[in-house]
Amino acid sequence: MSATTLQDDIDLIDGDEPIDDAAVDEPASSLDEPEAAPAARKGRSVSLSVRSLGVGALILALVAGLAVMTWLYIGAQRGAAAQVQQTGEGTRAEQIALDYAVRAAVMDYKDLGPWKRALVEGTSDELGKKLTEASTAMEQILLPLEWSSSATPIAAKVRSHQDGVYIVDAFVSVMTKTIQAAENLQSTATYAVTIDPANDWKITDVGGIGQVTGQ
Repeated sequence: MSATTLQDDIDLIDGDEPIDDAAVDEPASSLDEPEAAPAARKGRSVSLSVRSLGVGALILALVAGLAVMTWLYIGAQRGAAAQVQQTGEGTRAEQIALDYAVRAAVMDYKDLGPWKRALVEGTSDELGKKLTEASTAMEQILLPLEWSSSATPIAAKVRSHQDGVYIVDAFVSVMTKTIQAAENLQSTATYAVTIDPANDWKITDVGGIGQVTGQ
């Protein structure tokens, strides 16, 4: 081999060195690229997690608000129902008291039987016994006076409602005739009637009968 050929080979080898360097560097650059991709995906993952937390918090707030509104609505409905029920019961108690007051004020000395029965109608057993005894005693006054009376209802109003028991003031207009008066006497009688809904709406106490009979 000549000296010229050997030199050319050396030059060729020397000329390839930059190519080898580039060849070595390129794979290194290619290996670095995959590392950037996971970093980008990690950033997106963190972003999605924060967004999910925000949506979840909003949903929880909406659910909590809905629960509160539902509770308030149910409470209001129950309160309204209780109010309606109490109003209805009060009206019923007033009607019972007014009907009783009219019955108790109507009497005729010629036949006191209907009046005696009216006094105990709708009353509890205990009160019924007391009224029966009272009517028997009052009969001794009504007969000599030849007492007769009629009554018309005026109004009734619940005075109190405590422990489920109603006390109702009932007002009736009474027209009375006796042998002591030349003309009929018109008066207003007031009855305080106690009614217990738990005892089948029985009347458990009555006051004011004496105003009608002059006692």
